[in-house]
Amino acid sequence: MIKDNKMHSQFLPVEYNNEPIVLIAGEGRYPALISEKIKEKAIPLKLISFIDQTDPALIQSFDVRNHQSLHVSQLSKILDSIKTFQCPYVIMAGKINSHLLFKGMNPDAKMQDLLGSIQCHNAETIFGAFVQEIEAIGKTVLDARSFLDEHLAKEGCMTGGTIQVQPNYIEYGQKIVQKIAKLNIGQGIVTRKNTVLAVEAYEGTNEMLKRVSDFKTDALVFFKTIKQNQDHRFDVPIFGMKTLELMIKSNIKTAVLETDSVIILDKEEIINQAKANQVQLIGVDSNHFREGAINL
Repeated sequence: MIKDNKMHSQFLPVEYNNEPIVLIAGEGRYPALISEKIKEKAIPLKLISFIDQTDPALIQSFDVRNHQSLHVSQLSKILDSIKTFQCPYVIMAGKINSHLLFKGMNPDAKMQDLLGSIQCHNAETIFGAFVQEIEAIGKTVLDARSFLDEHLAKEGCMTGGTIQVQPNYIEYGQKIVQKIAKLNIGQGIVTRKNTVLAVEAYEGTNEMLKRVSDFKTDALVFFKTIKQNQDHRFDVPIFGMKTLELMIKSNIKTAVLETDSVIILDKEEIINQAKANQVQLIGVDSNHFREGAINL
């Protein structure tokens, strides 16, 4: 009998029935949080970690029989490990430095073929092709928001109180960040009123926030969104404690986050820390802006 997957997560496929999952884990807290949530539900879980990238504490939480450590450039071994684990489902979480495929490592023949088949090399094309390779061996790659429903940004002021930013400034910033995302430049910007001060590109969110500290000004707003056709199997924006700390350091008092798409890692802890530093976390549905309306 198939269980009601809504009890586990709204992002699971309807046919999912507590089958074992392989977690492919990159950097940061995100993979560990997914691991904790899956294990809480008593779902069998295996781990593929990446050498010099995956958190050692996460690796140590797995029995050696349920874990394989590899280089990110070893595509054949990654696929073989997934087959060996005999799990029908795979979930990918955590930052994976795709530049390592081109610098400092020797991709295996399978990875070289994959890279050679892509005309434009960026995270979206590389990991999109990677997902295709996994699904070609009969596995289903899950939405990377699965099991983390309670950690997603929700509409309104998540830190409570009255929103301190004028709606027209939020609308302006949200429309600009959507255009940046559509051009595949990045998924974050920082504004002051109706002026864009910084745009996230290849360097990522945290490096962009470090640059903003040089402005030493007020009324700053950080926006994080998604592309209109985001592939949530491998591309999920994250808001973690490091991001909040950099906002505080750069005097950014407001973050506007895409609802049901931006994962707030350890959400309760981050909201409490944001409140303590007078930082507002606001959830906004981009569809309101695409339709020409705003709901705050």
